[in-house]
Amino acid sequence: MSPSNRDAAEAGPAPQQTATRRTMLAGLAATAAAAAGQWSGTQTAAAAAARSVSRSGAPLSLTLLGTNAGPAPLATRYGISSALVVNGRTYVVDCGRGAVSQYLRAGLSMPSLTGIFLTHLHADHVVDYFAFPMLAAGASGGVGFAAPIAVHGPGPAGVDSTVAAASGPVPGTVAMTELAARAYAASPTFFMSEHAGIDPMTLLRVHDVLPPASTGASATDTAPDMAPFTVMEDDDVKVTAVLVPHGAVFPAYAYRFDTEHGSVVFSGDTAPTSNVVGLARHADVLVHEAVYPAGLAGLGLPQALIDHILATHTDVADLGRIAAQAGVRTLVATHLGPGDPAVVPDATWRRLLKDSARRGGFTGRVVLGEDLLHLPVGR
Repeated sequence: MSPSNRDAAEAGPAPQQTATRRTMLAGLAATAAAAAGQWSGTQTAAAAAARSVSRSGAPLSLTLLGTNAGPAPLATRYGISSALVVNGRTYVVDCGRGAVSQYLRAGLSMPSLTGIFLTHLHADHVVDYFAFPMLAAGASGGVGFAAPIAVHGPGPAGVDSTVAAASGPVPGTVAMTELAARAYAASPTFFMSEHAGIDPMTLLRVHDVLPPASTGASATDTAPDMAPFTVMEDDDVKVTAVLVPHGAVFPAYAYRFDTEHGSVVFSGDTAPTSNVVGLARHADVLVHEAVYPAGLAGLGLPQALIDHILATHTDVADLGRIAAQAGVRTLVATHLGPGDPAVVPDATWRRLLKDSARRGGFTGRVVLGEDLLHLPVGR
């Protein structure tokens, strides 16, 4: 199975630029895109397949941009990120390492990008987030934004930072975005002084997502039992969420996307929880994280760290039961820990998933997540 989506929508007019500068930037963008596509034979073939699939015009499709768990970078898998395309509009869920490059390799166009959803603010889920607007600001054609996009992510945790250089309350998504804009202000300032770019913040409409007050959730009670609540809704999709338990992280969310063509749920990073089961009830696809305890031990990690990982994530052995309880049609395992095939080969992951489905009584489709894997979704 192969990659992703869709025909590029035509970008709106670029900001005022000199013709020479515009031509130069377009040439640089094309060169960069070509270089990215040549990263490896495997990635190039995957990207070509993605573009082929994109022309099929599936009204609802899922592409896994990156499937690796944890901040530690790998050469063999990109950071966690997924793209859901609904009627030609693209919604990105999490922005792990390499998300921007993988987005383009998957054949997705920046003009189609409509929204970004962040499940939580760990580095491996947000490291490429601000790269989307910063690199697309003022770019024309398929590598630039056609219009501002909506961003939804966790609001403030209500705790103070323990980072010496960043005292005060831990920022939520809105404040994090504003701080990123300040940190990277040099680049757009210099570009705009040459009439060759725009302020990246003009491309974003950022929203802090906070749970309903009725849940009683807090940094000390991060994921009480709750019903899903609405995050956003438009003509194409309704997005609902629940809190999930992920160690000290608050808020951490799972998201569900409901469309006229089908429904897809993203667990985010979570220990097993009835909240995800309720959110995913009768969904077409459940995209769920997975860890393999024996594989973690094979990394030579300290036992205390392994115990922490297992307490804050979901053992692959539990996925079949979760999918069966939710009554989903397809289970996709992603955010694989360990994601290195030299430690846990894909064949081992597939066997583990098959065993999990059998023991959990899940009779639906089971898919091992791979970078640039493309799945049309439909009823």
